[in-house]
Amino acid sequence: MVETTRAIVFSSIKYAEADLIVTAYTKNSGLKTYLLRGVLKSKKGKLKASYFQPLTQLEIVAHHKNKGTLERISEVKVAYPYNTLHTEIVKSSLVMFLAEMLKNVVQEEEENEILFQYIEASLQWLDNHESIANFHILFLLKLTEYLGFYPDTSNAHLQYFNLAEGLFEDQDVSIYSYSGAVVGNLRQFFGINFEAMSGIKLTKKERLDVLNVVLDYYNLHLQNFTKPKSLVVLNQLFN
Repeated sequence: MVETTRAIVFSSIKYAEADLIVTAYTKNSGLKTYLLRGVLKSKKGKLKASYFQPLTQLEIVAHHKNKGTLERISEVKVAYPYNTLHTEIVKSSLVMFLAEMLKNVVQEEEENEILFQYIEASLQWLDNHESIANFHILFLLKLTEYLGFYPDTSNAHLQYFNLAEGLFEDQDVSIYSYSGAVVGNLRQFFGINFEAMSGIKLTKKERLDVLNVVLDYYNLHLQNFTKPKSLVVLNQLFN
């Protein structure tokens, strides 16, 4: 089936001498993996390696066999040209981290337009704003809503956050119960949008502690989750 669809690149890996294997999340068909033959040595072809940087937003013409094999792309163009995401060092580091996270946690091989639009719009917001130190935390928290395990915040005033159950409690009932400053800082991220997150003032350590709680939460609720390797680079940002 030949299909024209928007797509967001999650990863591209060199294969053989001149090929790329690209994993992308498509608006029409969910997660797809493509084999792009000769793209690394072709100077005149329609497909250029520069189109397939992490989290690039594309419009592609793809040939989907839907048989679990590598698919093919025949045409591609940039759907939304980024101004800063791949050129500013802080944002490009965020991109590497978020791309690795998305490839890890988004596994749907079917249409999910609401999830696609959330990722698409969030990346465009990131591209156009500068107060972004808390972006990755809020992005990942909001993402859990689309993945089906957003925390129950109806009792967010309580002292303990139970990661296993995804809710707030008044007692320490589990080895996965967190309390203290990190829970207070995490609580600030609930019920806000990206515009409001600049009001959350955290030190580098506090932000890292909150992020680690969020990643632990993902680990408990998703099978085969692994912490991104790019986390090491990310932890050096936002002094």
